[in-house]
Amino acid sequence: MKRYLIISLLAMAACNDNAGTTTNDKGKLPTSIVNNPHTANGMDTVSAARKPTMDFKDTVHSFGDVKQGEAVQYDFSFTNNGKTPLLITSATGSCGCTVPQYPREAVQPGQSGIMKVTFNSAGKMGHQEKSVTIHTNTLRSIEMLYIKAEVAK
Repeated sequence: MKRYLIISLLAMAACNDNAGTTTNDKGKLPTSIVNNPHTANGMDTVSAARKPTMDFKDTVHSFGDVKQGEAVQYDFSFTNNGKTPLLITSATGSCGCTVPQYPREAVQPGQSGIMKVTFNSAGKMGHQEKSVTIHTNTLRSIEMLYIKAEVAK
């Protein structure tokens, strides 16, 4: 009997976590800026039209010839042409030699930002093509960037 009482109390405590709050408590996002326009009935076009965008000036950059061991960097510039703040939740390179840096704060509608991508050619030789995967709150939710280089000694 005691065991069932303890389990019931734990279950009630776990369920009482203020799940309906919309405040920005210690890094939590307000629910007003996280919105999924996909519904069981298809696409909510009104919500989709309000989503932020991540419009890049270019999504591919070639560093050209790079000496082996050299680290090179390129700044991909983008603009949020949407109607709500753009949030980047993560950005990862296709390997450890490709490191992105991105804005941690929301990019407001009409504002621009920079995604810095550093490629370290140490241990690489010949033609290299790498990618960066960006997770966002845009309609597509994943954006991609690409870099290329010819690595020689």
